[in-house]
Amino acid sequence: MAYVLLVIEPPGQRSTRTDAEGREVYARMVRFSEQLKLRGLLTMSQSLKSDAAGARVNVREDSVMITDGPFAETKEVIGGFFLLTCETREQAIAIARECPAAQWATIEVRELGPCFA
Repeated sequence: MAYVLLVIEPPGQRSTRTDAEGREVYARMVRFSEQLKLRGLLTMSQSLKSDAAGARVNVREDSVMITDGPFAETKEVIGGFFLLTCETREQAIAIARECPAAQWATIEVRELGPCFA
């Protein structure tokens, strides 16, 4: 089964780190990803850039609304994700517990599936 681990961070959290702290956090996450690859569990992982350069698109009937970031009303942001192949939900949760980012962010575990189910 496919699961995604979403790394949910407070907005601006990364900007509070020194350059050295940021590099250390990044190195820990890279090592975690490499270990998941070696175990045959990782399909893909990626960090997301700040929402400052992002956009939100809403289409309702004939109306299109595009909102450029940053999104002031956001209380948390998705900072990155891990796409995994796990045998069970429990295995995905166990991997989330191992994730270094769980020490400074929330890791949300979601099974992938069709949008109509």
